[in-house]
Amino acid sequence: MDTIHMIGYDAQHPADFVYDVSQNHGHYLLILTHTPLRFFNGDAERVYPAHHAALFTPSAQNRYGAWGDSYANDWIIFSSDEAYVTQFPLQNQPFPVLDPDYCHNLFQLLTWEHMQEDYETVVSQLMSLLFRKLSAGIDQSGVSDYRLELAALRRHILNQPRRHWNVEDMAAQLHISAGYLQLLYKRQFGVSCMDDVIVSRIRLARDYLAHTNLRVLEIAALCGYNSAEHFSRQFHKICGMSPGQYRKNAMQADGQH
Repeated sequence: MDTIHMIGYDAQHPADFVYDVSQNHGHYLLILTHTPLRFFNGDAERVYPAHHAALFTPSAQNRYGAWGDSYANDWIIFSSDEAYVTQFPLQNQPFPVLDPDYCHNLFQLLTWEHMQEDYETVVSQLMSLLFRKLSAGIDQSGVSDYRLELAALRRHILNQPRRHWNVEDMAAQLHISAGYLQLLYKRQFGVSCMDDVIVSRIRLARDYLAHTNLRVLEIAALCGYNSAEHFSRQFHKICGMSPGQYRKNAMQADGQH
């Protein structure tokens, strides 16, 4: 279980801000930076760019502070016996965050939820999701200089599958070649950008088939397809059945409840 003792969302600090991690009094501290971070480890000092995170353990003795005119971050002081915290692969050391906007939103939800009665279950679910997102940034610093742009592109694909996506237009958004985009995207996410498009479209199509009376031709258009035949082929390839059979199975399943 996770127990939040103190939390700060979008906290703002002056240029001379320095925090001694040992002040946590035996609790975990998780930070998510929005500005560059000055990190002290013993006598060593290093500056990290914005959009990094760090999980400090209860026995940590490090310090961090502002680098530049100001410092901004999200932070949580908490206790936990969850494996995703106690066995987190990188502790007491900043690491890059692949999707900082998403993680920032999770901090906002945690800020809201921990003030509610009987918050433990929701907070633990949010913390588990946050740590899964953060773990994706570990050992990814060598992926590319476009990791944030790629994360934003993927988020747009997953949220807007009906757009007429193509690799050339995606690459133009990042000002790189189509071939380089495909290489970076596959290296960072393990799938191609067009595979993400197809899977997202089919996921949307399943919702239409299960919950509307729209014709297959109409659903195909709403999911970004110019051809019902092309849509049906891709649907069968991913789902192992035709759109009509999927709808029939969904209707039968609803009838059993």
